[in-house]
Amino acid sequence: MQLSNPSIRQLVLEIRRDKSTPMRQREIAELLSISEGELISAFTRNDSKPLEVGDMATVRLCDDWENILRSLHQFGEVMALTRNQSCVHEKIGRYQQLSKVGSIGVFLGEIDLRVLFKAWAFGFAVEEMTTNGLNRSLQFFDQSGTAIHKVYLNKQSDMTQFEAIVLLFKNSNHLPSISVTKILSSKPELPDHQIDVKGFHLGWRNMKDTHDFYYLLKTFSLTRIQGFRLAEREFVTTLPITCSERLLKLIAKAQIPMMAFVGNLGMIQIHTGLISNVFVKDGWLNIMDVRFNLHLLTENIATAWVVRKPTLDGLVTSVEFFDAEGEAILMCFGERKPGRAELLSWRQLVNELLLESSPTTVEV
Repeated sequence: MQLSNPSIRQLVLEIRRDKSTPMRQREIAELLSISEGELISAFTRNDSKPLEVGDMATVRLCDDWENILRSLHQFGEVMALTRNQSCVHEKIGRYQQLSKVGSIGVFLGEIDLRVLFKAWAFGFAVEEMTTNGLNRSLQFFDQSGTAIHKVYLNKQSDMTQFEAIVLLFKNSNHLPSISVTKILSSKPELPDHQIDVKGFHLGWRNMKDTHDFYYLLKTFSLTRIQGFRLAEREFVTTLPITCSERLLKLIAKAQIPMMAFVGNLGMIQIHTGLISNVFVKDGWLNIMDVRFNLHLLTENIATAWVVRKPTLDGLVTSVEFFDAEGEAILMCFGERKPGRAELLSWRQLVNELLLESSPTTVEV
């Protein structure tokens, strides 16, 4: 039975009043068998009634995503959040000016993003009353109501600009409901015998940039995991799925600057720099640093790989984690920029991880 918006609001408030079970929006939505986007939309309102603790007031935004994002620098310092089913990436900083490379939006700087606009469907300005006061955010969702990206204001943010931007981009359709549709999963893999493996191997060896890998997979009709399976062993090695904690702790101990990529259908968020405070709690592997947090649900890791891609600057090494559906959870690289070789310390650290892990070989 489909819940009405008043029912959603009432149930959310009841759940949040139960202090023995603190839950986030996403968890409450799952409990109610609705999407997070539908939960947020249910709190769209036109009244100015004061909010009680646990209550929200949301404003639906128009779909002018590019100009909304171009305005984010006006907020000053904020927290940017991007997640997938298994990993949450939180970064404090300032949005710089948005640029575009083809159809992809690019933010560079402390908040480092790649925006895949085709997946964006809904956006909301959210005010939520908590025990610590009023939280303000912009939250964006895909057609299924799954969160793409969130921007949370903090004490250093410009609240006046938040109100001005909400007013500027308010959607004329202010009804408290959205129509979500299921997003079809990726196409199934082709049988291995239909793949031109020799051509794929040659294409891999001839890569000039890490971004060439996407086009290589597309050319040979491969999924990422299938590409790893069929790759030459000098370029791809499996790791135990339990290695994530050891990897992050090695990086923190050695103080090697890393790059951590977390993405979904509509956004990729990147941290570049050192990490320090790594620990496990309640099944989550966490990095809790001053301006960067990451939360990895390790039980969802189904495969882990060391991947080496040829570039004009030499081999680039990554450690990549995927879920059972073959979706990327987290990708880790050593800090690098085009025109510079990979950090030797990063390559040595990955080799150390391989030696410790005694990985098995995947048969082609």
